[in-house]
Amino acid sequence: MRRLLKRHLPDHESLAANRWLAPFGSTLFHPRLWHLNRHSAAGAVAVGLFCGLIPGPFQMLGAAVCCLLFRVNLPLALLTTLYTNPFTIVPLYILAFTIGEWILGNGSGLFTEPPEWGQAGLWAWLEALAQWMAGLGRPLILGLIVLAFSLSLTGYLLTRIAWRAYLIHHWNKRRSRPT
Repeated sequence: MRRLLKRHLPDHESLAANRWLAPFGSTLFHPRLWHLNRHSAAGAVAVGLFCGLIPGPFQMLGAAVCCLLFRVNLPLALLTTLYTNPFTIVPLYILAFTIGEWILGNGSGLFTEPPEWGQAGLWAWLEALAQWMAGLGRPLILGLIVLAFSLSLTGYLLTRIAWRAYLIHHWNKRRSRPT
């Protein structure tokens, strides 16, 4: 499993040669951020899944900061954040909003439509849009946190289980080989 992941992830020597990353060498090139084992891989998947729901272009920055804090594999965490993309982000945010509304106990659990332009004028429409966005705020933020934690925990556990199954398979295969 480690060889498979190492084949597709960049090594820290090639990144250390990068002139943009050189100033962060003492922190960014800590050996634990680049070591790949079952603990660092599971932690990296959890960090990547959690930070993948951060809005905007801050997903990888958040994942990098979390990797520095938790000392898990940096490239794998950055790669894992890519599960959110233009095709998946809208359904994930709608799911997060639905979860947030369900937890708060308000609303029907259905995503409400934004206000129509109508005949009221620009200022009235902007005021209605601001109220609509404020109504989304609490359920969306709570839903994003709950969804991020649940995805993170699921990813961590599945990575640990998959790594363990892979090891058991190879132990059994090695044991069954004729000596």
